[in-house]
Amino acid sequence: MAQSLVTELPQVAEDFSRARRFMVDGQLAPNGITDPLLLGAMGEIPREIFLPPALRHRAYADDAVPLGNGRAMLSPMVLAKMIQLALPQPGERALVLGAGAGYGAAVLARMGLKVMAVESEAELAARSEAAFGFGLHENRPVMTVADAKAGLPAGAPFRLIVIEGAVQKVPAALTTQLGEGGRLLVIRREPGQVGRILMIRKLGGGLTEVAGPDAAGPLLAEFAPAPGFVF
Repeated sequence: MAQSLVTELPQVAEDFSRARRFMVDGQLAPNGITDPLLLGAMGEIPREIFLPPALRHRAYADDAVPLGNGRAMLSPMVLAKMIQLALPQPGERALVLGAGAGYGAAVLARMGLKVMAVESEAELAARSEAAFGFGLHENRPVMTVADAKAGLPAGAPFRLIVIEGAVQKVPAALTTQLGEGGRLLVIRREPGQVGRILMIRKLGGGLTEVAGPDAAGPLLAEFAPAPGFVF
């Protein structure tokens, strides 16, 4: 299955390689992404293999890539800004929720973190695992098909939790899965409004919020608030 993730045409492979170098040197580095581990990981992992063939030409565009059912792969810049805000360190235990195509989980794993991922769409999870097998030789993320809103209590505590999409409100159950000094990263936005990266940090048993830059990302349906009663 892994062989089907890449083209056998050398010229096409080289085109993707050039696009990946431009993503790092022309998009990320000039716009404030400085973490060498992050730049190295995003410069090494073939982003295109996490997408179906018909969408691979969009892998390195500075935009989100729709995956169907309201899901999308976050743009390289948005993902990089989220990760850099958290200052992840090799060896930390990370949880990626709404992992989608699996690219964000793969980036963190290449940075040396121990990554667990949760995705509710079985087809996306299967594609992710196939891509992990091709793009990561060691330290692959562990994927679970489940409701991302619940997190992964059995694996807690985590030093880093990344929600790959936008939510209106972060479920309290997720912050309880952070260990001391842990950080949770998400795009928070209301429908019709501009989103903004939010980092929630657990320190001394309490929670603090750090607002990051504006960011675009799809609202994750499984995180939508339950409808209220109408009288």
